Amino acid sequence: MKHTILDFIKLSKKEGKKLLTLLLDPDKVLLTEVETIANKINNAAIDLIFVGGSTVAKNDTEKLIGALKRHIVKPIVIFPGDYSQITNTADGILFLSLLSGNNPEYLIHQQVKAIPSLQKTDLEIIPTGYILIDGNHKTAVQKVSNTFPISQSEISKISATALAGEYMGKQLIYLEAGSGAKKSVSSEIISETSKLINTPLIVGGGLRTKSAIQNAFDAGADIVVIGTAFEENSSFLDKI
Repeated sequence: MKHTILDFIKLSKKEGKKLLTLLLDPDKVLLTEVETIANKINNAAIDLIFVGGSTVAKNDTEKLIGALKRHIVKPIVIFPGDYSQITNTADGILFLSLLSGNNPEYLIHQQVKAIPSLQKTDLEIIPTGYILIDGNHKTAVQKVSNTFPISQSEISKISATALAGEYMGKQLIYLEAGSGAKKSVSSEIISETSKLINTPLIVGGGLRTKSAIQNAFDAGADIVVIGTAFEENSSFLDKI
């Protein structure tokens, strides 16, 4: 039987293997640069590739994934900011619910709008609880969703939100400080959350150094996502 992306993630967690993910925003990647980027990915310790952004022009996600597929074999997962970013060219999709906000549009309405497109695809659909954490920077997610992140001082609220997501059936929990975050999710938040849940824990936002990535892993993250660090310096992958 073919192993799914979620199987791979859960097995990695069970075996204590940490996973590194590169997030590529179609708004920030030129198609002419894809082959060079793909070569860097193929030569780096990248396990998964997330593709998406809060504001992406129609068809740009599909174009980028299609171009990447010509050069790499690593799993590509859509990280959608909107239901319009769904494309069958990817391997899977994080079926996100913004648990930290009070906007039903991103808690359930976007998901309902996605159903007609998802029914026509072969994408692996991975239910994911998405929790926005204050990274001392107003992120695109915050602007688009019109919600506020949870303060990093509210550790019990963050971990309780994560556990609520697990009880709701989410297969992954994603703690996100946001693209361009000036402050990444603290080790204390990661540690307390990882102790409380059994679901694989993803952490992203503001992780710009090898030591920051390692600290997130050491605190309990099962998957770390890097994006801005690579956007600002494409040689960043060489360092890790």
